[in-house]
Amino acid sequence: MSDGPVLSHRGSLVSESRQLLARVRNVMAGADENQAQFNQISKLIATYMTAEVCSIYICRSDNRLELYATQGLKASAVHNTFLRVGEGIIGDIAASGRPFALADAQAHPNFAYRPETGEEIYSSLMGVPILRGGRVIGVLDVQNRTQRDYIDEEVETLQTVAMVLAELIAGGDNAVQREASALDEESTNPLRIEGILLSEGQGMGRAFLHSPRVNIEKMVANDPTLEHERLQHAFGDMHVALDEMLAEKVLLKSGEPKEVLETYRLIAEDAGWLKRIEEAINTGLTAEAAVQKVQNGIRARMGQTADPYLRERVHDFDDLAHRLVTHLMVENGDALAKRIPDEAILIARSMGPAQLLDYDASKLKGLVLEEGSRTSHVAIVARALGIPVIGRVQDLVSRVNEFDVIIVDANHNQVLIRPDEVARNAFEESIGALEKHRQRYVALIDKSAVTKDGVQVDLSINAGLMIDLAHLKNSNAAGVGLYRTEIPFMVRSKFPRVDEQTHLYKQVLDNANGKPVVFRTLDIGGDKVLPYWEIENEDNPSMGWRAIRVALDRPALLRRQLRAMIRAAAGRELYIMFPMVAEVPEFIQARAFVDIELAREKERGAVTPKQVRVGVMLEVPSLAFQLNALCPLVDFISVGSNDLCQFLFASDRGNPRLADRYDMLSPIVLTFLKSIVTTCDKANVPLSLCGEMAGRPLEAMALIGLGFKRLSMTGSSIGPVKEMVLGMDMSEVQNALRTLFDSPEHSLRDALTLLAKEQGLSVNAGA
Repeated sequence: MSDGPVLSHRGSLVSESRQLLARVRNVMAGADENQAQFNQISKLIATYMTAEVCSIYICRSDNRLELYATQGLKASAVHNTFLRVGEGIIGDIAASGRPFALADAQAHPNFAYRPETGEEIYSSLMGVPILRGGRVIGVLDVQNRTQRDYIDEEVETLQTVAMVLAELIAGGDNAVQREASALDEESTNPLRIEGILLSEGQGMGRAFLHSPRVNIEKMVANDPTLEHERLQHAFGDMHVALDEMLAEKVLLKSGEPKEVLETYRLIAEDAGWLKRIEEAINTGLTAEAAVQKVQNGIRARMGQTADPYLRERVHDFDDLAHRLVTHLMVENGDALAKRIPDEAILIARSMGPAQLLDYDASKLKGLVLEEGSRTSHVAIVARALGIPVIGRVQDLVSRVNEFDVIIVDANHNQVLIRPDEVARNAFEESIGALEKHRQRYVALIDKSAVTKDGVQVDLSINAGLMIDLAHLKNSNAAGVGLYRTEIPFMVRSKFPRVDEQTHLYKQVLDNANGKPVVFRTLDIGGDKVLPYWEIENEDNPSMGWRAIRVALDRPALLRRQLRAMIRAAAGRELYIMFPMVAEVPEFIQARAFVDIELAREKERGAVTPKQVRVGVMLEVPSLAFQLNALCPLVDFISVGSNDLCQFLFASDRGNPRLADRYDMLSPIVLTFLKSIVTTCDKANVPLSLCGEMAGRPLEAMALIGLGFKRLSMTGSSIGPVKEMVLGMDMSEVQNALRTLFDSPEHSLRDALTLLAKEQGLSVNAGA
């Protein structure tokens, strides 16, 4: 019985919220000019929220918040008071996309006093972001003289009103919004924008803007019960349509794309998501508006996280929200696919995997995104469909017009918008040349990678998804020199069980058809965060608690993974490699777990691997100074060139300011690598190198000259590197390098390029 008054109060607040929405709707439907509407709405909100002040701030294009209307503050402050996004409490709300409720706002460390407003007499403040399409376009706040504790239901009411207010801002005639949405006068000029590679390839076509946002005309509901019924009906229809659509995609019924779509399907069944929509309906919104309100909140909240995986999941929710609204509005979901031109470059801020499947893949020549990462679900599905994808292209949507000619050059991380005739001709010539090169590489598939002076070089591929294993057959690679086990973990919603991991690793080995696969144990932490495992933020994550450090501190995690690998490799050879090892004792401790798990399987009477080879990834320079102690303990060593060079130069490879500052072909790197080769050869320990160096013909030539006879690279690099190997004389390169180790030059690239030219080698990647 004690809950009675509380529940009664909540019911009263819901009723008042609906009344307020109805009054706001009437103001918006009126004939008054824009400023008058804002003034009336601020007065209404103050009255219904029992507040002395209600203020509306609107974001300007210069990243400032303008006080656009107020009830309670000085009228002269309107259009004359500005706060930067992130400045003061109002600025914090805009920056974070989250509500604030403070009983004593002036005591808050971020309070920014503006004397022209006269707000010094008000103590408490409650403010919420005005969101549209997941972006903050303003802030709505109320203030009271007394120190007042605002309750959650009041915050919810203000958020609901803010959502309706967003439509007035977006559709209004106010100068601020016109300025923020003004078209670029130079929107017809050619542009070249850089991004990041999400799926390899190149393509040219006409821009097609993927715009999942629909115009919701009715925001306020008359009958909440009817809205709940509409939601349940649309939710069921959406699931039926999803099942039918996913069942038709035969190419995506196995491996990682299947797992991505299954994860997407599970998100669609999220009861918590549906519950939040139902609660939004209870505040007085239509079902469509409730879906949009919940999604605005999800996007603003999750978009602030530093976790790349969680940021990518926002796209899945965007996709589902659009689908649900589409079913609510009884629109034809196939309309997009029918309008797309025959040779289209899809342009989007973000996209979920099922949204990509709505399009006819045979018509898509490329996809360009403002957001995205290699592990995003849409990128994984795009790779399965063979669609080139570039991500992280800043301000993409605002700089592209529908049907502009677009060139997607994913291999060089660039997008050409409205290229001139010279650029188009050059691209077409490049595509033609690449096709000739590909035909040359196909002719080399059955040839062994042997230098002119008879040195055998094993070329393997790097992989992290089942999709990547297709390169084994296509390129006739020697095996998988690096299988990144963490990538499948990052596209799941929870840590895989031992049986699930066993199934995955068995699939990998089966698809390798007897060729060796080197499984690297989990390299999580740093910039590779699992969504279901919380890790604290670090100042230097790449050098922090990651990889083997995590595994040794959480041995149960490592042992489960080793157990799965051992079971998957029953009767076959198993290669296990530990990453980020900084000293020999770490390797000894990790290898002991392999022995424990092998003994465990034997006690169970299970079939164990025919042979287990355990190695280490040499990527921390300190380990190179312990090679004499390490070599007798390992079965193989693989140099991880990316991190090794990063640590060697103390240079963050993700920092664009340092991207070209140091060269992998510097005397420093080559001398260091040569010392590793010499020690491993003396100890008769197999040595390989995996990383970007291995996949570039010029760098690969230098590595072979140093004595590396095993290289692992992306599948698309096998052809160019093999062609180079077949034409090189290893002894000549070795002799040339001996004279260059002590060079004071920043890089030996020019000298090595000249040497390659003298040998008649093609050392431009893809050429």
